[in-house]
Amino acid sequence: MDLRKLKTLIDLVAESGIAEIEVTEGEDKVRIVKHAPTLVAAPAPAPMQTVAAGTAAPAPPAPSPSAVIAEPAREPAKGNVVKSPMVGTFYRSPSPGAKSFVEVGQAVKPGDTLCIIEAMKLLNEIEAEVAGDVLEILVENGQPVEYGQPLFLIG
Repeated sequence: MDLRKLKTLIDLVAESGIAEIEVTEGEDKVRIVKHAPTLVAAPAPAPMQTVAAGTAAPAPPAPSPSAVIAEPAREPAKGNVVKSPMVGTFYRSPSPGAKSFVEVGQAVKPGDTLCIIEAMKLLNEIEAEVAGDVLEILVENGQPVEYGQPLFLIG
């Protein structure tokens, strides 16, 4: 593409209200994008505290011991964690109103279907890889799940 044509296109984009233009001539392709000036918001100034001469500013109150409560540490999971192999929607049964594939306390063996994860209108059966009892179901029916998210605890 001719340099003069390119300069003309740049000037047209700069002077007009358009944000971008793409022109193709044969095998040549040019895309010109005009970025709006970025405004950066300045942080709001902290309110000033006036202190009379010779007096000290009051110290902020210390948190009381009863206000600081530590979260109890959760015990590490005892058993095998079945994780989601994909992103999708978790279903405990093959259809609404049907019996769930597994319940807490139920014995499973490798190959047993634990749940279904729907991804892009495809229903994917998730099977047990180990034998044991279902100790915990960690996801609610119909809940979206992420890749690697724990679904079941089998012990």
